[in-house]
Amino acid sequence: MLLAIEQGNTNTLFAVHDGERWTSQWRAATDASRTADEYAVWLSQLLNMAGLQLGVFDGCIISSVVPQSIFNLRNLARRYLHVEPLVIGENADLGIQVRIDKPSEAGADRLVNAIGAHVVYDGDLIVIDSGTATTFDVIAADGGFEGGVIAPGINLSMEALHAAAAKLPRVAIQKPPRVVGTDTVGAMQSGVFWGYIAMIEGLTARIKAEWGRPMTVVATGGVASLFHGATLSVDHFDSDLTIRGLLEIWRRNQGRH
Repeated sequence: MLLAIEQGNTNTLFAVHDGERWTSQWRAATDASRTADEYAVWLSQLLNMAGLQLGVFDGCIISSVVPQSIFNLRNLARRYLHVEPLVIGENADLGIQVRIDKPSEAGADRLVNAIGAHVVYDGDLIVIDSGTATTFDVIAADGGFEGGVIAPGINLSMEALHAAAAKLPRVAIQKPPRVVGTDTVGAMQSGVFWGYIAMIEGLTARIKAEWGRPMTVVATGGVASLFHGATLSVDHFDSDLTIRGLLEIWRRNQGRH
Protein backbone atom coordinates (compact mmCIF):
# COMPACT_ATOMS: atom_id res chain seq x y z
CA MET A 1 0.00 0.00 0.00
CA LEU A 2 1.34 3.42 -1.01
CA LEU A 3 1.09 6.79 0.72
CA ALA A 4 1.55 9.65 -1.73
CA ILE A 5 2.24 13.11 -0.31
CA GLU A 6 1.93 16.12 -2.60
CA GLN A 7 2.79 19.40 -0.88
CA GLY A 8 2.07 22.74 -2.45
CA ASN A 9 2.53 26.20 -1.02
CA THR A 10 -1.05 26.32 0.26
CA ASN A 11 -2.23 22.73 0.83
CA THR A 12 -0.69 19.30 1.36
CA LEU A 13 -2.44 16.23 -0.06
CA PHE A 14 -2.12 12.77 1.50
CA ALA A 15 -3.47 9.99 -0.74
CA VAL A 16 -3.66 6.23 -0.18
CA HIS A 17 -3.33 3.74 -3.06
CA ASP A 18 -4.06 0.08 -2.39
CA GLY A 19 -2.37 -1.25 -5.52
CA GLU A 20 -5.47 -0.97 -7.67
CA ARG A 21 -7.06 2.38 -6.90
CA TRP A 22 -6.91 5.49 -4.73
CA THR A 23 -8.97 4.71 -1.65
CA SER A 24 -8.58 7.84 0.49
CA GLN A 25 -7.43 11.43 0.11
CA TRP A 26 -7.02 14.16 2.74
CA ARG A 27 -5.75 17.72 2.65
CA ALA A 28 -4.07 19.83 5.31
CA ALA A 29 -2.94 23.44 5.25
CA THR A 30 0.76 23.58 4.42
CA ASP A 31 2.80 24.57 7.47
CA ALA A 32 6.56 24.39 7.11
CA SER A 33 7.00 24.20 10.89
CA ARG A 34 4.81 21.10 11.36
CA THR A 35 6.87 18.25 12.79
CA ALA A 36 6.84 14.57 11.85
CA ASP A 37 5.13 13.82 15.17
CA GLU A 38 2.34 16.31 14.44
CA TYR A 39 1.83 14.85 10.98
CA ALA A 40 1.67 11.37 12.51
CA VAL A 41 -1.02 12.30 15.05
CA TRP A 42 -3.16 13.98 12.39
CA LEU A 43 -2.69 11.23 9.82
CA SER A 44 -3.25 8.34 12.23
CA GLN A 45 -6.65 9.74 13.20
CA LEU A 46 -7.75 9.99 9.58
CA LEU A 47 -6.41 6.53 8.79
CA ASN A 48 -8.33 5.10 11.74
CA MET A 49 -11.53 6.63 10.37
CA ALA A 50 -10.81 4.80 7.10
CA GLY A 51 -10.12 1.51 8.91
CA LEU A 52 -6.35 1.75 8.39
CA GLN A 53 -3.26 2.39 10.47
CA LEU A 54 0.21 3.84 9.95
CA GLY A 55 1.86 0.42 9.75
CA VAL A 56 0.01 -0.78 6.63
CA PHE A 57 2.20 1.07 4.13
CA ASP A 58 5.03 -0.54 2.22
CA GLY A 59 5.87 2.61 0.26
CA CYS A 60 5.77 6.39 0.41
CA ILE A 61 6.44 9.02 -2.27
CA ILE A 62 6.85 12.71 -1.51
CA SER A 63 6.63 15.74 -3.80
CA SER A 64 7.09 19.12 -2.14
CA VAL A 65 7.72 22.69 -3.26
CA VAL A 66 8.48 23.68 0.35
CA PRO A 67 12.10 22.55 0.94
CA GLN A 68 12.03 23.15 4.70
CA SER A 69 9.16 20.66 5.06
CA ILE A 70 10.84 17.72 3.34
CA PHE A 71 12.90 16.83 6.43
CA ASN A 72 9.76 16.38 8.56
CA LEU A 73 7.84 14.51 5.85
CA ARG A 74 10.79 12.17 5.36
CA ASN A 75 10.90 11.54 9.12
CA LEU A 76 7.17 10.84 9.11
CA ALA A 77 7.81 8.02 6.62
CA ARG A 78 10.85 6.66 8.43
CA ARG A 79 9.60 6.80 12.03
CA TYR A 80 5.92 6.01 11.66
CA LEU A 81 5.50 4.22 8.33
CA HIS A 82 8.84 2.39 8.67
CA VAL A 83 9.68 2.90 5.00
CA GLU A 84 12.33 4.89 3.16
CA PRO A 85 10.42 7.48 1.12
CA LEU A 86 10.95 8.24 -2.54
CA VAL A 87 11.44 12.02 -2.76
CA ILE A 88 11.03 13.93 -6.02
CA GLY A 89 14.21 15.86 -6.71
CA GLU A 90 16.36 13.65 -4.46
CA ASN A 91 16.25 9.88 -4.94
CA ALA A 92 13.49 9.48 -7.53
CA ASP A 93 14.22 8.67 -11.17
CA LEU A 94 11.51 10.45 -13.14
CA GLY A 95 12.27 8.75 -16.43
CA ILE A 96 11.92 11.97 -18.47
CA GLN A 97 14.28 14.56 -19.89
CA VAL A 98 14.13 18.04 -18.35
CA ARG A 99 15.11 20.29 -21.24
CA ILE A 100 15.52 23.65 -19.54
CA ASP A 101 18.66 25.70 -18.90
CA LYS A 102 18.85 24.69 -15.24
CA PRO A 103 16.99 21.40 -14.72
CA SER A 104 17.43 21.61 -10.94
CA GLU A 105 15.15 24.67 -10.92
CA ALA A 106 12.13 22.79 -12.26
CA GLY A 107 9.56 22.52 -9.47
CA ALA A 108 8.66 19.04 -8.25
CA ASP A 109 4.97 19.73 -8.80
CA ARG A 110 5.53 20.74 -12.42
CA LEU A 111 7.54 17.61 -13.21
CA VAL A 112 5.01 15.32 -11.51
CA ASN A 113 2.20 16.96 -13.49
CA ALA A 114 4.18 16.47 -16.69
CA ILE A 115 4.39 12.73 -16.08
CA GLY A 116 0.76 12.48 -14.96
CA ALA A 117 -0.34 14.14 -18.20
CA HIS A 118 2.00 12.24 -20.52
CA VAL A 119 0.81 8.80 -19.41
CA VAL A 120 -2.79 9.64 -20.39
CA TYR A 121 -2.71 12.20 -23.20
CA ASP A 122 -0.95 11.76 -26.54
CA GLY A 123 1.15 14.28 -28.41
CA ASP A 124 2.53 17.62 -27.33
CA LEU A 125 0.84 19.09 -24.26
CA ILE A 126 0.29 22.29 -22.34
CA VAL A 127 -0.41 21.59 -18.66
CA ILE A 128 -2.05 24.43 -16.72
CA ASP A 129 -1.89 24.13 -12.93
CA SER A 130 -3.97 26.68 -11.04
CA GLY A 131 -2.75 26.94 -7.46
CA THR A 132 -0.82 29.51 -5.46
CA ALA A 133 0.87 30.20 -8.79
CA THR A 134 -0.61 29.48 -12.19
CA THR A 135 1.83 27.54 -14.35
CA PHE A 136 1.73 26.72 -18.05
CA ASP A 137 4.12 23.87 -18.83
CA VAL A 138 5.04 22.43 -22.21
CA ILE A 139 5.43 18.65 -22.42
CA ALA A 140 6.81 17.19 -25.66
CA ALA A 141 5.28 14.12 -27.25
CA ASP A 142 8.12 11.98 -25.86
CA GLY A 143 7.35 13.17 -22.32
CA GLY A 144 10.20 15.67 -22.09
CA PHE A 145 9.69 18.78 -19.96
CA GLU A 146 10.37 21.79 -22.20
CA GLY A 147 9.74 24.71 -19.83
CA GLY A 148 6.81 27.02 -19.42
CA VAL A 149 5.29 30.12 -17.86
CA ILE A 150 4.75 31.03 -14.20
CA ALA A 151 2.15 33.65 -13.24
CA PRO A 152 0.51 34.66 -9.93
CA GLY A 153 -2.38 32.43 -8.91
CA ILE A 154 -5.93 33.72 -8.96
CA ASN A 155 -6.31 33.70 -5.15
CA LEU A 156 -2.98 35.47 -4.75
CA SER A 157 -4.07 38.16 -7.20
CA MET A 158 -7.35 38.71 -5.40
CA GLU A 159 -5.60 38.97 -2.02
CA ALA A 160 -3.06 41.42 -3.43
CA LEU A 161 -5.84 43.58 -4.84
CA HIS A 162 -7.60 43.69 -1.48
CA ALA A 163 -4.40 44.33 0.47
CA ALA A 164 -3.09 47.12 -1.74
CA ALA A 165 -6.30 49.06 -2.30
CA ALA A 166 -7.93 50.35 0.89
CA LYS A 167 -11.47 50.58 -0.50
CA LEU A 168 -11.56 47.22 -2.25
CA PRO A 169 -13.09 44.41 -0.14
CA ARG A 170 -12.09 40.76 0.03
CA VAL A 171 -14.50 38.89 -2.24
CA ALA A 172 -15.14 35.28 -3.22
CA ILE A 173 -13.84 34.14 -6.58
CA GLN A 174 -16.69 33.06 -8.80
CA LYS A 175 -17.95 33.42 -12.34
CA PRO A 176 -19.91 36.68 -12.54
CA PRO A 177 -23.17 36.77 -14.51
CA ARG A 178 -21.78 39.43 -16.86
CA VAL A 179 -18.41 40.90 -17.80
CA VAL A 180 -19.25 44.53 -16.97
CA GLY A 181 -19.77 44.78 -13.22
CA THR A 182 -22.36 47.23 -11.87
CA ASP A 183 -20.91 47.38 -8.36
CA THR A 184 -17.46 47.05 -6.79
CA VAL A 185 -17.74 43.36 -5.92
CA GLY A 186 -19.04 42.46 -9.37
CA ALA A 187 -16.32 44.49 -11.06
CA MET A 188 -13.60 42.79 -8.98
CA GLN A 189 -14.99 39.32 -9.62
CA SER A 190 -15.18 40.02 -13.33
CA GLY A 191 -11.67 41.43 -13.46
CA VAL A 192 -10.14 38.44 -11.73
CA PHE A 193 -12.24 35.69 -13.29
CA TRP A 194 -12.39 36.93 -16.88
CA GLY A 195 -8.88 38.33 -16.57
CA TYR A 196 -7.62 34.82 -15.83
CA ILE A 197 -9.67 33.36 -18.66
CA ALA A 198 -8.07 35.93 -20.97
CA MET A 199 -4.64 35.01 -19.62
CA ILE A 200 -5.30 31.29 -20.22
CA GLU A 201 -6.57 31.92 -23.74
CA GLY A 202 -3.82 34.38 -24.59
CA LEU A 203 -0.90 32.36 -23.23
CA THR A 204 -2.05 29.04 -24.66
CA ALA A 205 -2.46 30.71 -28.08
CA ARG A 206 1.03 32.23 -27.88
CA ILE A 207 2.60 28.97 -26.71
CA LYS A 208 0.95 27.06 -29.55
CA ALA A 209 2.08 29.65 -32.08
CA GLU A 210 5.65 29.48 -30.78
CA TRP A 211 5.62 25.66 -30.63
CA GLY A 212 4.36 25.38 -34.18
CA ARG A 213 2.62 22.02 -33.82
CA PRO A 214 -0.81 20.91 -32.50
CA MET A 215 -1.00 20.77 -28.71
CA THR A 216 -3.53 19.42 -26.22
CA VAL A 217 -4.28 21.65 -23.22
CA VAL A 218 -4.89 19.98 -19.85
CA ALA A 219 -5.87 21.96 -16.72
CA THR A 220 -5.54 20.85 -13.11
CA GLY A 221 -5.17 22.38 -9.65
CA GLY A 222 -7.36 23.58 -6.83
CA VAL A 223 -9.21 26.33 -8.71
CA ALA A 224 -9.15 24.88 -12.24
CA SER A 225 -12.76 23.73 -11.86
CA LEU A 226 -13.82 27.40 -11.69
CA PHE A 227 -12.91 27.76 -15.35
CA HIS A 228 -14.74 24.65 -16.55
CA GLY A 229 -17.07 25.63 -19.37
CA ALA A 230 -15.81 29.21 -19.46
CA THR A 231 -13.22 28.75 -22.19
CA LEU A 232 -12.67 26.56 -25.23
CA SER A 233 -8.89 26.85 -24.85
CA VAL A 234 -8.78 23.96 -22.35
CA ASP A 235 -9.34 20.51 -23.80
CA HIS A 236 -9.40 18.53 -20.54
CA PHE A 237 -9.90 19.33 -16.86
CA ASP A 238 -8.11 16.61 -14.89
CA SER A 239 -8.12 16.78 -11.09
CA ASP A 240 -6.11 13.53 -10.75
CA LEU A 241 -3.10 14.67 -12.76
CA THR A 242 -0.70 15.06 -9.83
CA ILE A 243 -1.45 11.86 -7.93
CA ARG A 244 -1.42 9.94 -11.21
CA GLY A 245 2.05 11.32 -11.83
CA LEU A 246 3.21 10.31 -8.37
CA LEU A 247 1.90 6.78 -8.84
CA GLU A 248 3.64 6.49 -12.21
CA ILE A 249 6.95 7.70 -10.73
CA TRP A 250 6.60 5.19 -7.89
CA ARG A 251 6.05 2.37 -10.36
CA ARG A 252 9.02 3.45 -12.48
CA ASN A 253 11.30 3.30 -9.44
CA GLN A 254 10.35 -0.14 -8.17
CA GLY A 255 13.34 -2.46 -8.08
CA ARG A 256 15.87 0.37 -8.10
CA HIS A 257 16.53 0.41 -4.34
